[in-house]
Amino acid sequence: MHDGQEDVSSGLSTEPRVIGVDVGGTFTDFALVDHRPSTLTMLKVASTPSDPAKAVLAGLDGLDPGRTASVAHGTTVATNALLERRGARVAFVTTAGFGDLLRLGRGDRSALYSLTPENRPSLVLDSDIHEVAERLGADGGVLKALTDAEALRVAEAVAASGAESIAICFLHAYVTDEHERKVAAAIVAALTTRGRLDVPVAFSFDVLPEMREFERASTTVMNAYLAPPMRGYIERLAAGARPRRLMIMGSHGGTLLPKRAADKPIATLLSGPAAGVAGALYVAERCGVRSILTFDMGGTSTDVAVCDGAMPLVARSIVDGFPISREMLDVHTVGAGGGSIVRADEVGALRVGPESAGADPGPACYGRGGIYPTITDAHAVLGRLPEGLRLGDGPGSVSVDPAAARQALSPIAERLGIGVQETALVALRVVESNMERALRNMTIERGIDPSELTLVAFGGAGPLHACALAETLGIRSIVLPTSPGALSALGLLVSPRASSAARTVLRRGVGRSAFEVTYDELDRSVLDELFGDLEDRRLRAEAEADVLVLHEADLRYTGQSWEITVPWLIGETVGAVSKRFEAEHFQRYGFRSDGSATEVVTLRSRARMPRPPDLPRAVVSNVKSGPPYRAAVVNDSGRSIDCRVVARSDILVKDALDGPAIITQADSTAWLPEGWRARTLDSLDILLERRASQGV
Repeated sequence: MHDGQEDVSSGLSTEPRVIGVDVGGTFTDFALVDHRPSTLTMLKVASTPSDPAKAVLAGLDGLDPGRTASVAHGTTVATNALLERRGARVAFVTTAGFGDLLRLGRGDRSALYSLTPENRPSLVLDSDIHEVAERLGADGGVLKALTDAEALRVAEAVAASGAESIAICFLHAYVTDEHERKVAAAIVAALTTRGRLDVPVAFSFDVLPEMREFERASTTVMNAYLAPPMRGYIERLAAGARPRRLMIMGSHGGTLLPKRAADKPIATLLSGPAAGVAGALYVAERCGVRSILTFDMGGTSTDVAVCDGAMPLVARSIVDGFPISREMLDVHTVGAGGGSIVRADEVGALRVGPESAGADPGPACYGRGGIYPTITDAHAVLGRLPEGLRLGDGPGSVSVDPAAARQALSPIAERLGIGVQETALVALRVVESNMERALRNMTIERGIDPSELTLVAFGGAGPLHACALAETLGIRSIVLPTSPGALSALGLLVSPRASSAARTVLRRGVGRSAFEVTYDELDRSVLDELFGDLEDRRLRAEAEADVLVLHEADLRYTGQSWEITVPWLIGETVGAVSKRFEAEHFQRYGFRSDGSATEVVTLRSRARMPRPPDLPRAVVSNVKSGPPYRAAVVNDSGRSIDCRVVARSDILVKDALDGPAIITQADSTAWLPEGWRARTLDSLDILLERRASQGV
């Protein structure tokens, strides 16, 4: 059987020295763990948006001049290429009559009552759509044969078009790849004769061998769109990092070989957020907490996820309006970060983001020539980032300049007709409202009570907003990791190897082959063979025996359009899995259809290696120390109060610090309002709790 959707991963659990690298919009974070001896070193340098590899390579050489460490890298290259529409020009090759597939999509409308709805976005120009005279039936049978002459015609047209990447998606190609492979081979040959050997060709059977032609086409096209920029980045990075071993973080919480990430860049769309959630889970475990709400606020965006002791994964998602059928982190992202630009719109309303000042020039208070006011500047104006506070360490560090922040915010304040401090407060309320909606989306709107969760706040800006958001949602406790601003880099060090595979096995009302069976016809030996084949491919690639394998199946009632994914243990009967599906259906939708036939649509298999060794329990190097002092801070009520400013390392284990207070360290700053108490745990993470006098 063909490999299908598979993420071949490798990990770094046995390496003595490993560096985790996370590229953010403002800073690039590094975490070096050395198991011999057991030490942990952190580094934070300014990002280089024009070429992220420059900051990565500079930091690697600073931490590892001898080039002996291995590297696990969380990247935003694919994500940014999609969001900023900087991908490749894609030629879309599809079955005749389906050229409008990407535009038409499905019958859903994003704006149901709009009289002038916007067209569905597409990554392909109409002139780059190529239809092919071929047709497969739902059972894989050939309804219209693909002739050699037709394959050659299409190949010549595609090669002559100047497209930088090719996406092939034929109707019902998830059953067999015969036609897709034939056209792909013809296109490669035509490109080769023109000397174009670097044009990637993606076909849907390889990218996503699952039913539903629109989602399969969208996923395949996006993979082709992202392949050239991702390939170029990885090649530059790998060349500059040699001889270090390089791994890339995937959206599913495991690491990928560089070639795999270059060929399947769609598997890295949530690389950065996945690393952050992995780090948050690790911190929660060592703090004795299971159910958490992660809050990762960096320089350009905020990522939110709910975890119940494991990485939350989904098989389908929508990224920037494009559907993707690919196992990835279940996360909600909003364009709200410390570098988000504050502005007044045409009617005089205050807006925040999604535009960001980024790393170059950055917020005005950084003193790097930034002129646009940001959320970081608002904190500086309010005193929550005190004057002279050093952010970052090494050559990329900056000193906070509140005067520059006030100057940047003054034009906005004048337009709104209010004071600069009030403008800063309004800006914080606006950005916190945006982040609150993201938190509610992942909890209350899904029937989850946020008050039963512990908020894990990280990212450079997360601890500045954590208490305000917790109060709004009724959350009683917050965990601040030892290095909040670099937690994603740390998460890369504790992420286990992982891989996944999936294959559609059902098409209703057709023959009796292994991939053409109705639910009642499923045979245990057939299922064991399918699951076993998926598992064997991964295990051969991993070349290790100690692997935890989880099998799942997408089930639905006959006549339904969408499925529910449930676990399927090897050796279980079809009936046992059916009961599990019905229980999940009742839990999710409030009813079950007793006596109705169910169908197995897609089989899924996931393998995870053991987690790497625990990280050293030590105070990380970027935590500042120094005598505490007092500063004037404007609280959420707009009142100026006297506030303690304390270096994080001075909060000893089991000592209590009552708000109002500011907790400083090089990679992040925390704001502790009145009514909150901070104490350092044995793990050296900080626990924030509402004081009993506050009614909690």
